[in-house]
Amino acid sequence: MENFLLTAFAFPTVIFSFLLCVAVLYWCVAALGIFEVDLLDIEADSALDSVQPEGLAGLLLKLGLNGVPVTLVLTLLFFFAWTASYFVELLLLRYLPLGVLRYPLGLLVAFAALVVAVPLSAALCRPLRPLFRKLEATTSKSVLGQTAVVRSGRVSLRHGEAVLEDGGAGLILRVRADEARGFKRGDRVVLLEYLDGEHAYRVITEDEFKGL
Repeated sequence: MENFLLTAFAFPTVIFSFLLCVAVLYWCVAALGIFEVDLLDIEADSALDSVQPEGLAGLLLKLGLNGVPVTLVLTLLFFFAWTASYFVELLLLRYLPLGVLRYPLGLLVAFAALVVAVPLSAALCRPLRPLFRKLEATTSKSVLGQTAVVRSGRVSLRHGEAVLEDGGAGLILRVRADEARGFKRGDRVVLLEYLDGEHAYRVITEDEFKGL
């Protein structure tokens, strides 16, 4: 255990140890409904579009990391980069008398670890991509008019999630409403409209939907 910790917190592995811990903490918090699963909300799935996206979305598309939540992509990148840098430190760097050269060399190792992590992450994203597309296609229109339960602490025009019971584990959907409505965790809401640009649903209360 001591050997593991020494290696995990040695430079440059410590960089990815920190990022991986942040990712794990994020997923734990997201499970409680405080954050959305795809907090960054970057659309990089434009394989059918004539115009290629620019910026980070375009980069993800070129690297084959599109079509899945960006937060999942980052978690995979951090994990594989951490694994690569960990074993380089464990099997090589710790035995070299580097001195101050450890830091510039460590930065090169960190960059190389990220380069190695990209194709590995892309390989995992590839089989997951159809699952997310199928989920999006299945839920975007067919669930309108159904009742879901808010799982996030609040619902606003930019944030909010609700769980729709589907007979299984339930679907976690993005929902949107004016924050003045005061929707909170546990409230029952009706999915009224699909907001295509946001991949979310505008929701109202059950009484409003019934015209009461």
